[in-house]
Amino acid sequence: MGIVQFLEENMLSCSWKQGFGVDCMGCGMQRSIIQLFKGEFMEAFKMYPAIYTLIVMFVFLGFHLKFDFNKGGRILIYLFSINALIILTNFILKITH
Repeated sequence: MGIVQFLEENMLSCSWKQGFGVDCMGCGMQRSIIQLFKGEFMEAFKMYPAIYTLIVMFVFLGFHLKFDFNKGGRILIYLFSINALIILTNFILKITH
């Protein structure tokens, strides 16, 4: 069994969606990661637009924790803000359509 098959068969359910009937701000992230593993990069973006900026943020966070960049904290705040804006915008667009 490959990683993609394992992930597809063991996806977590969204308790927010089950309880309220609408997607949460994280809905689509698991499917987006699966699409990345499959090499479907545009599909991954369509499922969860913040996927690439989140990857950049977490990679930078890892390097910052290892090497303690001079302005790393400030850069992480900017990356977090960008991600929050993308996630919030995507959420608003989902619930209004």
